[in-house]
Amino acid sequence: MQTIEVLKQALSSLDPTQQQQLLVAGSAVAVGGLLTCYYWVYQGTKTKRIPIGDGWWGAGEKPQSEDEKVFPFQVQTSDEEIQDLYDRIDRTRYTEPLKDTGFQYGFNSTYLKKVVSHWRHQFNWKKQIAILNKYPQFKTNIEGLDVHFIHVRPPHREGQRVLPLMLVHGWPGSVYEFYRILPLLTNSLDSLAFEVICPSIPGYGFSEAPHKQGFDTLAAARVFHKLMERLGFSDYYLQGGDWGSIITTNMAQMKPECVKGLHLNMLTNKMRGFGVLFSILIGRYLPWLVGFTREDVRRLFGSVGFMERNFYEIIRETGYLHIQGTKPDSAGYGVNDSPVGLAAYILEKFSTWTDFNNRDLEDGGLERKFTLDDLLTNIMIYWTTGSIVSSMRFYKENLKTNIDNRLDNNTGVYVPTGLAAFPNELMHVPQLWARAKFRNIYSYSYMPRGGHFAAFEEPQLLADDLLQFVKKVEKL
Repeated sequence: MQTIEVLKQALSSLDPTQQQQLLVAGSAVAVGGLLTCYYWVYQGTKTKRIPIGDGWWGAGEKPQSEDEKVFPFQVQTSDEEIQDLYDRIDRTRYTEPLKDTGFQYGFNSTYLKKVVSHWRHQFNWKKQIAILNKYPQFKTNIEGLDVHFIHVRPPHREGQRVLPLMLVHGWPGSVYEFYRILPLLTNSLDSLAFEVICPSIPGYGFSEAPHKQGFDTLAAARVFHKLMERLGFSDYYLQGGDWGSIITTNMAQMKPECVKGLHLNMLTNKMRGFGVLFSILIGRYLPWLVGFTREDVRRLFGSVGFMERNFYEIIRETGYLHIQGTKPDSAGYGVNDSPVGLAAYILEKFSTWTDFNNRDLEDGGLERKFTLDDLLTNIMIYWTTGSIVSSMRFYKENLKTNIDNRLDNNTGVYVPTGLAAFPNELMHVPQLWARAKFRNIYSYSYMPRGGHFAAFEEPQLLADDLLQFVKKVEKL
């Protein structure tokens, strides 16, 4: 009876339009209940792992045996490389922006000139190389590719427990995204610290690009498992955002016995169809009925409604995805040849994906969370390695396998999972939706601030959430 009274009170508080919307959705509740039950039963019968497989991505044919040596690596440059950069910058042709457009049309050229002036006259690439080389870096050949990685061991502290952890970046980032969070994880005064391995995805930065078609997140997941095995680790923790989120999820699906825990700061939604539609229709008005929290409602609907906050925003922000998922080489050649074009293309993402409201600002809000030196260091990794085209191809490879209904979409994740939901992420995924894929959620955190590049923007917040998750798993 109490439940009925609560429902009556909730209905009476709605205006006629809202009541009509609720009645339309309510008419499907009975069917929805049956479909939901079917959904969970059906999902429970799915396979609990994806095949490991094998591959060869090097030039030429696969040899009978692979060279498994791990050798040191350091970033280097030359005066000729720097002068070539300056010459290209000096020949840049700019287009004047439209009046009062901010970043709504992309990177505002008025502010771009300021960034380029800093790049040309203040930015010191040799100094930044010294910063890049402060952590031990290595390469090793896996499946025909020289895979680059950073490997940082914590200082010995009596009584401190040390656990292996792999951090995986995404696009348009690099391992440099982790330089703020590395000391927080490896040099902690807590009872727990991490031995951290940060690989560059093949085709990104200092890792060799695949020479053959088909290198997707499943291939990257297998390569990274082989890397950890080569380094002597039999079980380890994983953390990722952007592509790193998908790669580490695939790693957990591929070899769950090796993954002690999975922590993500970009969540993917596997829940589909009626379940999502029903929760969207009902959730704004009766969130408790569908398992939403008030924070879920705020992030999903905001003040503009679900379609505007999510669907239309995603349309506005995924033009790059359609280009890179179909014809990456055509677009890539231009930005691979022009350093200023490359900077505009990449840095616009660091503006908008940090906060959609940055599109209204002439400077894109870039220096609110980042320094120009940090942003340009990431650009220089792409520029000096010429890896922008191969990084863009990763989208096409994954689009192809998704169209073919790849197996990992139908496989749950059963390892202990921690999810950090940052408020300015491209799309909010409530825990209700996340459970459809992640079956063993140990922690789900509504982060107080931050966007897509969590390790780069809010390293302390991410480190703290990762630490509390691992402590739950380890029962510390």
